[in-house]
Amino acid sequence: MSVTPSPRYTTTAIALHWLLAVALLGLLAFGWYMVGLPFSPTKLKYYNWHKWAGVTILVLSALRLLWRLTHRPPALPARMAAAMPRGQHVAHHGVHHLLYVLFFAVPLLGWAYSSAAGFPIVWLGMWQLPDFVSPSPELAEALKPWHMIAAYTLAALVALHIAAALKHQLIDRDALLRRMWPGRTA
Repeated sequence: MSVTPSPRYTTTAIALHWLLAVALLGLLAFGWYMVGLPFSPTKLKYYNWHKWAGVTILVLSALRLLWRLTHRPPALPARMAAAMPRGQHVAHHGVHHLLYVLFFAVPLLGWAYSSAAGFPIVWLGMWQLPDFVSPSPELAEALKPWHMIAAYTLAALVALHIAAALKHQLIDRDALLRRMWPGRTA
């Protein structure tokens, strides 16, 4: 059975998707690694790198959202949309919306936590960003678990997104992945 590939996303949307995907996966893994380290100058350096990457992800997320709002993504092919159960449609849209919410919530919670803890973010070691909130040890303690919960929720949704893409590619064989795959596809 020959499947006609659906219309592709724009080159910019594809580039932002994969850049953000690699950055998120790398930062999630790095964050998980660094919290287990003993307190040391190296751990402090890694926390700074983590914050820089978080701000970078925040900027990339804003660019990606702006692009998506100004460039409508291609619709699911009619045949594929008709074959999807209602629950899959709801999950498809729900996961995408939650991903976008968490693209912003995770770094903003981290920024708020860092500010409340009294540790400013100096992006790339050159530009000190304004405090997101006033220093407050009580607020810092309240925000710390929320940053972690949001990050783990984001990781779970990313895993679900990847699993759904692989299901479409390997089980359904419906060429859906081609819409977002880099480079030219036949």
